Amino acid sequence: MGLRNAFAPVIDLIFPPRCPLCGVATVSFGGGAPALCAGCWGQLDMPGGGGCSLCQAPVRDGGEICAPCHVSPPPHDGIAAATHYNAASRELVLALKYGGRIALAPLLGQLMAERLQGVDANWLVVPVPLHRWRLWRRGFNQSALLAGHIAEATGAGLLVDGLVRRRHTPSLSGLAREKRAQVLIGAIAVNRRVAARFAGAQVLLVDDVLTSGATSNACIAALRSVGVEKVRIACFARVVGAQLPHI
Repeated sequence: MGLRNAFAPVIDLIFPPRCPLCGVATVSFGGGAPALCAGCWGQLDMPGGGGCSLCQAPVRDGGEICAPCHVSPPPHDGIAAATHYNAASRELVLALKYGGRIALAPLLGQLMAERLQGVDANWLVVPVPLHRWRLWRRGFNQSALLAGHIAEATGAGLLVDGLVRRRHTPSLSGLAREKRAQVLIGAIAVNRRVAARFAGAQVLLVDDVLTSGATSNACIAALRSVGVEKVRIACFARVVGAQLPHI
């Protein structure tokens, strides 16, 4: 690691890193990961302050909790999203998730970690799981990569196999909210080998994109069933509005 860092300036001079969105020569991020150029940084839609303390949605009356969360409190204890889902964040997620560009994980993970407050060594960081067939085809779990970088940045414990997919489910892309929830019934469970570590724990659930919340809700239900005290959600891109993207 030290040798690589020592030669990094020379390598960057000969082979300058490129912005993963537009290809313009730029500087490298920590660990040699590509960084965005100034123009592409501006295309990311970062959540502002003043949102609902539970779901991060805008609150018009200046309160801490939005009306929908008052009417139907969510099962989680808050959402921390690095960006709102748009064309730029979508391209980064697709490059990591399906393009195999795992060098993007440190950049995305750091942006997620910067949105977290109060997550420290007393927390457990747990990624949304992939079924073993999908993991075998893809070769990696993008949420687990992000979780690893968040754990490193915050000092929290990492439990990469805390949750498991008990059965293979079809892609949720294109499905309505209700159908997504139905597909995931009973699909996600706590790994019995580490279940004891969840009793009274504070868990940060990590995913790349938060869309309808069906997957995160299934994970939260499994975590609550074994005595988890608090569950927060960290994602790179959060879909805002009724329209669900095809991703």
